[in-house]
Amino acid sequence: MSKISVNEKYEGNDIRKTIDYFCHFAKTPVDYDNIKNSDIDFSSKDVFRRIAWIKDKAEEIYLPNYTDVLRVAFTYKFRRGKLQDLVSLLSGRDFETREYREDIIENSYKLLREGVESFINQSNFERYIMIIKSTGAIHADLIRSQNVTNFGYILYLLLREKNIKPDIIEKQVRRWIVMSILTQRYTSSPESQFDYDIRRLNTAEDINAFIDEEISQQLNDTFWSSILVTRLNTSVASSPYWKTFIMSQVKLGDRGFLSKEISVRSLIENRGDVHHIFPKDYLQKNGHNNRGEYNQIANFAMLQTEVNIQISNRAPIDYMRSVLEQCNGGENVYGGISDMATLKKNMAENCIPSNFSTMDVSNYDDFLKARRVLMAKKLKEYFGSL
Repeated sequence: MSKISVNEKYEGNDIRKTIDYFCHFAKTPVDYDNIKNSDIDFSSKDVFRRIAWIKDKAEEIYLPNYTDVLRVAFTYKFRRGKLQDLVSLLSGRDFETREYREDIIENSYKLLREGVESFINQSNFERYIMIIKSTGAIHADLIRSQNVTNFGYILYLLLREKNIKPDIIEKQVRRWIVMSILTQRYTSSPESQFDYDIRRLNTAEDINAFIDEEISQQLNDTFWSSILVTRLNTSVASSPYWKTFIMSQVKLGDRGFLSKEISVRSLIENRGDVHHIFPKDYLQKNGHNNRGEYNQIANFAMLQTEVNIQISNRAPIDYMRSVLEQCNGGENVYGGISDMATLKKNMAENCIPSNFSTMDVSNYDDFLKARRVLMAKKLKEYFGSL
């Protein structure tokens, strides 16, 4: 940012302020009037008017900082992924001859400006946000990797530039985002992966065919049936696999566990809670005292708080007995499900094994193994729906 701001010849300071103010208004919109009145020289320019819309956009799904804007703009326009190269290019470096030339400086500032303007464009930004949400990521907590959302925006801009049909753009960007989350594509050495991906995407003879092929290689049958099942064996509540499972439930319109009408989407939007299917206290009292045992993500479900309170610390065989009774004419105790067809559908949506109603602590490990397989199958179904 310092390198950009000191260049007056190619209006580097305007580029810096565009990035800085855009990110600032996105996070702190109340400062808009103060900055507008204090930086009169910049606020009188057209670019300031073109970033003003972000102050009215209450959006947390993708909240970029200046590094994110630079990374997306640079990777998109320069077809490079290593941000350190930008400093060299802004200094005029020719990577082949190792010389420094003024025409490279001029062109680099031109490309950077174009990349930033594409990023801050209201239509681009809002359409990309809609694509993110269409994956089921309706809350900022569901996609925790900024690298994933950054590259998703890069791919969106690249596909638009290549005149790909809008519906195809939406589908391919959705699939790339979810594939990147499930494979942790940008977790290790993200800049190198950005560089590798953008070069191959840009030079692909058929970019759609390339995306399809890359995804099919990464998410092959072994991934769905074995690798993913193994990765679901974790007690990390912030795990991308648990978050993606929730996204799949939102996307597929599933209901919360033992809920007749309340959807997972509604639970997320109203800050619903994640609860233990085998109650935590029940497991602790029966020998599973280790956090890594009772907090397995395969033991989590989106559950209405009132249902969770009713379950308390009962074993599944105990509380499911009451659920089965209410499905056969008894009084509703756990949620509003009152018939077997709805119960079976609800259990399938939440990946609950069919023999769950007979389980106690002695079946806990078997339950976890069975549910991981079901969760992996659901994630495969979800991916196919994208």
